[in-house]
Formats: sequence, C-alpha cells, structure tokens
Amino acid sequence: MFSFDIKEHRFNHVHFIGIGGISMSGLAEILLMEGYKVSGSDMKNSLILNKLKTQGADIFLGHRAENINNANLVIYTDAISKDNPELLESKKRAIPTIDRGNFLGMIMKNYKHSIAVSGTHGKTTTTSMLSTIFKNSTLDPTILLGGELDDIGGNVLMGGKDLLLTEACEYKGNILKYRPTMAIILNMEEDHLDYFRNIDHIVNTFSEYAANIKKDGYLIINLDDKHSKKVINTSHCNIITFGINNQSDYVAENISYAQDGYPKFILNVKGKKHYTVELNVMGVHNIYNALASIAAASICNVPMEDIIHSIKEYRGTHRRLETKGYSNNIKIVDDYAHHPTEIKASLAALKRTKPKNLWCIFQPHTYSRTKLLLNEFSESFYDADKIIITDIYAAREKDTGIIHAKDLVALLQKKGVDAIYMSSFESIKNYLLENAVPEDLIVTMGAGNIYQIGDMLLEENRKKAI
Repeated sequence: MFSFDIKEHRFNHVHFIGIGGISMSGLAEILLMEGYKVSGSDMKNSLILNKLKTQGADIFLGHRAENINNANLVIYTDAISKDNPELLESKKRAIPTIDRGNFLGMIMKNYKHSIAVSGTHGKTTTTSMLSTIFKNSTLDPTILLGGELDDIGGNVLMGGKDLLLTEACEYKGNILKYRPTMAIILNMEEDHLDYFRNIDHIVNTFSEYAANIKKDGYLIINLDDKHSKKVINTSHCNIITFGINNQSDYVAENISYAQDGYPKFILNVKGKKHYTVELNVMGVHNIYNALASIAAASICNVPMEDIIHSIKEYRGTHRRLETKGYSNNIKIVDDYAHHPTEIKASLAALKRTKPKNLWCIFQPHTYSRTKLLLNEFSESFYDADKIIITDIYAAREKDTGIIHAKDLVALLQKKGVDAIYMSSFESIKNYLLENAVPEDLIVTMGAGNIYQIGDMLLEENRKKAI
C-alpha cells in the first residue's frame, strides 16, 4: 500500500499535474520548503505559478508527456481527465500516481494533530480566522488555506510538526480520504451535483467522514444545520456544537450590527461563561464561522481573551467580501460567492450597509451547478437593486449547450428582478461607468475571473486622477 513520509525523501522529485490550483500549489510549497525537487504543469500562467517559480519549482505551461521528466511521484488534481498525457505517461513508466485528496490525507498523517475545516460554505474564511488566532498564539501551526490571507503572506504557512490546519473539500468524497484529529463541519447543502446524486448523498458522505474520527478526536458541528443530528448520531468522538438558534455549546446571543455592517454578539459558552465578541467582517454567515473558530481554538487551549482579540483583528481573505477600492465615490467589492446560499448571505450583508444602489455583477460557476440549481439561483438576488449576469465560467467543464447565463436572466426577469445579460467585461465596465452613481456599491461575484471588472473600474479611476 502506498504511503508518504515527508521526512524520508523516498520520492525526491514530485510532479504536480494542475499545480496552479490553490490546494495543489499549497502542497507543492510544503514540499519545496521540505527540500524536495518539485515540478508541475498547468494550462495558464498565474501569480501562483510565478510564486512557485521563485521558490524553485520547474513550471510548464500546457500538459505534455515530456513534462514528467525524471519525477518519481506524480500528484494530480480532480480536474485532470483520464487521458491527460502526463498522467498516461506516468502510468506507462509505472511512476506512482496519487490524486490530490489522497496525498493531502497522507500529509496530514505527518502531524501529531490535524484540524480539517469542511462544509458547503465558509471553509476558507473559517480556516483563515483560525489561522489568525493560531498565528497570534504560542502554537506553531502549518497552514494550508484555500485563499490568500495577508496575515500569513499567502495561502501557506510553514510551521512545526505538531499541528496542521487545512481546508477539507467534500467534492468527489475527498473528505473520506482524511483522518483529522479535529473536524469542523460548518454546513451541508446541495452542491457539486456533477458528482453527488442529491442532498442525502452529501449528508451520508459527511456522516461517514465523522464516523472516521477516532474516539479521542473532536467533531465541531453547526447545530443549526438541519442535517447535523444525523452526522452526530454516526460519530463516536467528542462532539462540540455551535449555533445561533439552538442550544449549543457555543451560542451567539444578542446580535447587533454597526453602521458598517460588522456584527457584535454575546458569546455564551455552555451556559456558564459569557463574552462580548466583535467582528470586522460582515454577515450572519461570519458569525457562524467565528463560532466554529472560537470552539476549535478553545479546544487547542488558546485563552479566550486572546481568541476574542484575534477574531476582532481578523479582516478577511482576498475575494471574500473584499473591499477593492472606490471609484467616483462608488464602493467596489469582490466576493467569491458562487452558490445560492452564499449569494444571499453576501448580498444581505452588503445591503445592511445601506448603499444608494447595490449592484451585483454575477458570473455563474460551472454549467452543471447553474443548471441543477437554476431555480435556487433565481431566488438569491432580491437584496440587490441591479443585477448584471455574464457568461458561465466553465472551470473544469465543457459547454454542451444545456444551459446559458441568459436562462438565469430570463427567470430572474420573470420574477420581477432587475437583471440583464452582458457578455464582455469591457461592456459591463462601460455600462457601470455610465449608470452607477456616487454612494452606490458594486460587488463582483463568482468563483471565476469576474474580479477583473472591479480592477478595470479602478484602473479607469486611476487614469482620470493622472
């Protein structure tokens, strides 16, 4: 059976197929820091690839058999097809190959303790909240983050071998490849329906994941999630709950919001201790993320006063309700939301800041998600005053013609929502320059490259200032 001990260097040259992904690049960085020779390929250049180059990785643009070179271990991402030339060449030469999820699971075994943050929404924010708390503590964690956090200088922080903090994505059942000592489950909803059959399949996967945690481990779970009881009933470890609407171990009470939309609440810990908690990130969803982070940090024996101080200090990762700047007194925000629940949460948080008009420029992410959740998407934009929908971002999928962004626009218009379709980013930029007015707020939303529109608007503003 294949195993990987990071200290042994049994595999001295590791090649990553699809190295530009945020998780793949994080694993590559860890190996580089441990003295491994690392190479990798991806289809397009990016800041991530440039960073890996500066750290000593050999990077190839495009997938070709010869890229494998003298590698003696190959890691591949879920997005890679079975006929990928590098994957085929690896198998032809009998080089050990392993998917990203299994490799991350093996990396986790190299640490005394591991915390895995999972759930349909909020993984990156919760992991980065914990990163801020741990960085300010006496702990020395190694961190793998699914976004860019300024506090740790990117998406990876190399620490000691006692504690690994990582995100744990459920796509293709990857969480079943992990055996963390502490698992956080934030929520469970329909998503990744190109793999999962339905919500029952998703919940059963999380249940099996929870059942894999050893007796002396911990499951931290959102008791407000309607599926949480089923997961709890399958687990055999220590259970810690959090929530707002149910009597949990960690409860947020007396919630209020400042004018800038930032929440404040009373933290009730097991009905015995009460603390005032203030956040510098918007939205009810971030209260849940904070509760999960507080619970995990408490189990790790970080003093509550230090946790609360770090939570207040946390100001978010890039692309999570990130304020990019202002153009003509119009606030430009970017957000990664690409699921109906995430869109609702982000727009509700932004609406609470009371802009004159709230513009949402949305780029659907993947054809399968857009088609299967089309009706849910059409119910997600009511807090926005004006919506522009652009073309679907394909990501790992091919356009088979089963769905178009215009289908979402038509359904939104049918429900009385002010939505239009525009294809080119240049046209969207020009439309916003002509129609948005001072004190409006524009949010670019989606998991693709929609953030470029905000950059284009700010660049226009810089040109006028010169």
